Amino acid sequence: VAGMGTTAAPNGKEAAARVVDMRSDTVTQPTEPMRQAMASAEVGDDVFGDDPTVKALERRVAELLGKEAGLFITSGTMGNLLSVGLHCSGRGDEVILGKDSHVFFYEQGGSSSLMGVAFNTVPNQPDGTLDLDEVRKVVKPDNEHFAAAKLLVLENTHNKMGGMVLPLEYLSRASAVCKELGLALHIDGARLWNAAIALDVAPSALVQHADSATVCLSKGLGAPVGSVLVGSAEFIRRARRLRKALGGGMRQAGVLAAAGLYAVDHNFKRLAEDHANAKRLAHGLEELGLHVVPAPTNMVFWEVDNAVQLVHTLEDAGVRVLCTDGKRRIRAVANLHVTSQDIDR
Repeated sequence: VAGMGTTAAPNGKEAAARVVDMRSDTVTQPTEPMRQAMASAEVGDDVFGDDPTVKALERRVAELLGKEAGLFITSGTMGNLLSVGLHCSGRGDEVILGKDSHVFFYEQGGSSSLMGVAFNTVPNQPDGTLDLDEVRKVVKPDNEHFAAAKLLVLENTHNKMGGMVLPLEYLSRASAVCKELGLALHIDGARLWNAAIALDVAPSALVQHADSATVCLSKGLGAPVGSVLVGSAEFIRRARRLRKALGGGMRQAGVLAAAGLYAVDHNFKRLAEDHANAKRLAHGLEELGLHVVPAPTNMVFWEVDNAVQLVHTLEDAGVRVLCTDGKRRIRAVANLHVTSQDIDR
């Protein structure tokens, strides 16, 4: 279990041998203070709008992101699905996004299979951006033969491209292109908190031009579950209704929202430690002569010929990482339970 060793583990227990789990930043366990916040949370039936802790979380995240309202949801995947479904009117509409984006690559094509929205992909650049001229080119004319593009989705930070951060200037230009083309803009901000730390800006600066955005609580922030979708009050009203249709209405969800509130208030700024550990790891791997993708945030990717075997070897040594392509590419993610001593191990 991540973070467990001869010192106290997150649940206060001891373990004989330390396992350093860097498969993802989702593997962390709630710390004791977070568990206490969960245990003492004031709750109510959130489907009726009665859970005060859920409401507090939604207000807090909406405030941090500079939006009118927020909606507590089970996952970033649900938030992205809701956003595509709401920005697009239904079958025959189209969402433009990167071919290496999480929405396209890792979410089972839900926007198409569940919302009836067609994908129109553009190659991601090495820095995670989309060539905005290419975005212009793939928008089809207003003609009954063609799917109508309604939405552009950007991912920040960008997972598959190595935790890359989209610059503020690029986000501003992307917004201008969306206005030019009549597109809404959604930001998949599963790791937006990391982008804010990397750029040393408020999270709101990264979504100021967006019509909607999702942020995860269960990645770098260390909560056990949940994301928040933000946007205008009217957008969130519609999202709450569609969330119910997807089975996302939760009852006494304040026990989970309390973890999210604790995570936002206590674990946001410390993401800088994860970034430092990722850079430390990348530097060490480079010194071994390995090809390493630059590590601007908490993710480190490198390539070796025997990636699958190396993952097993590291597992036997108590270090968990992922082979992401089944061949050569390995990913390690610095997280709440990984220390600088673990990196040096």
